[in-house]
Amino acid sequence: MVPPYLKAGDTIAIVATARHVDETIILPAIKTFETWGLKVVLSDSIYEKHDALAGSDVNRAKSFQKFLDDDSIKAIIGARGGYGTIRMIDILDFANFNKYPKWICGFSDLTVLHSHILNNFNIPTIHSCMPVTLNQDINSDNSLKDVLFGSEINYSFHTHPLNRVENCKGIIIGGNLSVLYSLLGSKSEIDWSDKILFIEDIGEYFYHIDRMMQTLKRTGKLKKIKALVVGGMTKMNDNDAPFAFNKSCEEIIIETVSEYQYPVFFNFPSGHQTQNLALKLGFEAQISAQEERILFRQ
Repeated sequence: MVPPYLKAGDTIAIVATARHVDETIILPAIKTFETWGLKVVLSDSIYEKHDALAGSDVNRAKSFQKFLDDDSIKAIIGARGGYGTIRMIDILDFANFNKYPKWICGFSDLTVLHSHILNNFNIPTIHSCMPVTLNQDINSDNSLKDVLFGSEINYSFHTHPLNRVENCKGIIIGGNLSVLYSLLGSKSEIDWSDKILFIEDIGEYFYHIDRMMQTLKRTGKLKKIKALVVGGMTKMNDNDAPFAFNKSCEEIIIETVSEYQYPVFFNFPSGHQTQNLALKLGFEAQISAQEERILFRQ
């Protein structure tokens, strides 16, 4: 079931599911959302702090639950990523959400919610910028607005020398690679079969990218997909004794899937980078090549 798209006058909620936030992140985002014609409400615990988290697991879950159950809230936006959503996911009750779905938006650690919701309820969500990254790139901001209000997605991005180009169509899944890896074997793990897989990440070591990709391969996940889309692989690191030997992150990824015949697309403009265009996870996507550009439609 696809959640209803928004219209002017609708109310959205901002909730912190992971790392704590402060007003310098939230207040500018409220102003931006209001220029879109939306009303904004905040969770009661939005500015709480418990270690690095935005309050205890129970309080973060309680805040999120309130908006899951409130049918006047038409979308829930994660305030920021970091870490912590996995600690509260099993406290949540999605019964009302399953009957009356709404858009869940964000990226990074919010991949936990994207994956859990799609796997258990087959409801699409929006991989997008959040208050912590809002107002950094107008195209990214507008892409979230357009998706929320039901506009068709039409993106064009540069091809990459390692691409394996072939037109494809299918349901797109995924998000942050490290988070997807952490969900393997849990009830939040996505169904990989015959899907277009989107991945992105930040601040990882090359050997860990290799470890995660090899694990996805050994567990049969990479064999099941029909295409691979790679977004930002940002601020990657290598050890003092190099693992990659002058290889890029993209080369590590393409080597891992070398035995499979499906198309692979690098440079997708989404992830932990300045341009983080919104896409609907759990929704059909069409990818095609046109000269030196790749076209993405939803």
